Amino acid sequence: MRSEKQVYDMILSFAEADERIRMVTLEGSRTNINIPPDEFQDFDITFFVTDMDSFTDGDKWLEVFGERLILQKPEDMELFPAEERGFSYLMLFADDIKIDLTLLPLDLTDEYFTWDKLVKILLDKDNRIGQPPVPTDEDYHLQRPTERMFDDCCNEFWNTVPYVVKGLCRREILFAIDHLNDIVRKELLRMISWLVGTERGYHFSLGKNYKFLRQYIPEELWKRLMDTYKMDSYVHMWESLEQCMSLFREVSAEVSRRMDYQYPPYDEKISGYVIRQKAKYGVENFGGN
Repeated sequence: MRSEKQVYDMILSFAEADERIRMVTLEGSRTNINIPPDEFQDFDITFFVTDMDSFTDGDKWLEVFGERLILQKPEDMELFPAEERGFSYLMLFADDIKIDLTLLPLDLTDEYFTWDKLVKILLDKDNRIGQPPVPTDEDYHLQRPTERMFDDCCNEFWNTVPYVVKGLCRREILFAIDHLNDIVRKELLRMISWLVGTERGYHFSLGKNYKFLRQYIPEELWKRLMDTYKMDSYVHMWESLEQCMSLFREVSAEVSRRMDYQYPPYDEKISGYVIRQKAKYGVENFGGN
């Protein structure tokens, strides 16, 4: 595997020699001093160029970066249409280095610096940026919820629980799994993050997909959360759903108490609904599988 210095030297040597490239920036975790470095971190690079078409007309110029295992061009896909501007090359190389390279037209320079604060300038040929920004992850810090946000989270959680129940009662387990994972669990994790905020403040990030959450919650809470990921049978799905409900009930009640927010009435009514449906259609009536 090439060293970090070797990768930066390769990228900057290429950019310095090409007159079309006027500025190079680094984004993502490699700019974040709060994230311990490791070999899996991508090199998230942006080239600001004067002529986009001369790059996007072919891929041969990418060979300078090494032997690739795979290349994806999100802006050139039909099945997965891109959401971001510019043109990107997501590349994994034979030595396990990952470079996500984005091309942006030079006239988007000013707008670019409003998109994200985790940015470091590696090369600025024309001295366009007089005061280089200091990378910060403050945009990803925990957000202190308003009382309306708290209620909305509770509403979304308890409003979606019956969808999971419907899937289980109809024996449509994939439908149930999707609603549990995509909505119910999402709101549970959000509420747990707010619990962390009430204890430790809102001046830090839990990382993408809450990947650092375990560092900030008790081991018992972590174990119970992990138990909700057992979803390979109807028995386990009912258990996971009920554990999600129990966790959300406890955590949201505590957040409500600490923030002096009114605890909404959704819990009791929907919990009763779940009990009734499980009694009629639950695992006992389907042989438990």
